[in-house]
Amino acid sequence: MNLFSIKDLEQLSGIKAHTIRIWEQRYSFLKPNRTDTNIRFYSNEELKAVLNISLLNRYGYKISHIDKMNATEMKEKIFNLSHSDAQQERLVNELIQCMIDLEVEKFEEVLDSCIESKGIEKTIINIVFTFLEKVGVLWQTNHINPAQEHLVTNIIRQKLILAIENIITPINREKTVLLYLPEGEHHELCLLLIHYMIKNRGINVLYLGANIPLKDVLYVVIHKQPVYLYSHLTAIAHSFNLEKYLMQVGNKLQGSKLILSGQMIQNYKKKVPDNVDVKKSLLEVIEHIKFV
Repeated sequence: MNLFSIKDLEQLSGIKAHTIRIWEQRYSFLKPNRTDTNIRFYSNEELKAVLNISLLNRYGYKISHIDKMNATEMKEKIFNLSHSDAQQERLVNELIQCMIDLEVEKFEEVLDSCIESKGIEKTIINIVFTFLEKVGVLWQTNHINPAQEHLVTNIIRQKLILAIENIITPINREKTVLLYLPEGEHHELCLLLIHYMIKNRGINVLYLGANIPLKDVLYVVIHKQPVYLYSHLTAIAHSFNLEKYLMQVGNKLQGSKLILSGQMIQNYKKKVPDNVDVKKSLLEVIEHIKFV
């Protein structure tokens, strides 16, 4: 069983810790245990309850009404929420609950259902990346086991690879894009999504993958001369020096441009070389792909 702090519940549900404390005092659905130093901690079941209750509350149900619902009634109300944002949040919450309970088959069923109804691109952008952002909160606080994350991210990875393999759009070999992750970076999902989106638009992709030394990237650049390179920084090794890396890329890339995105680059304030284009969000990357 995982144990969660009140801060975890706040960040995952969007409900302020102060409000959660009030709910504990007034209603019966939350009964946290406490450490020897009187700090609250919550079980898997309580996290799932808060996710469901916050969803219903956000879309019109009063807490006093929700408190009287049994599990079946609550589930029915959640499924009947008509607002598209509510349904998106419901799906993200389901994925979180499946991951926490190690319900791998159910996780895959939810994901497959989303892909069937929305398509792989919208599923990854609107559902999966929101899910991963929330999982990142638990990862940073060490309140999930790495195995829980690995099991579900590998399922997502397999879906993306299958989607890439099944693309039937004719490919223009005169225009090539090189995709890679720098040495020390292993989080591949964003790169795989970009691979799918670029290939699906008929652009030739060279996919080097994760943890690639710069000298190997430059070897391919010299021989294949891509129109641009794309990389994404999620959680690279602590020894990685971003400023130094950008300077190396700026000095050694000739005739090509590096598009760089990810959490590590979002707050980077220093000047970047002319042949490096920083994108602050995935949406900016997607907009760029449309005009390649």
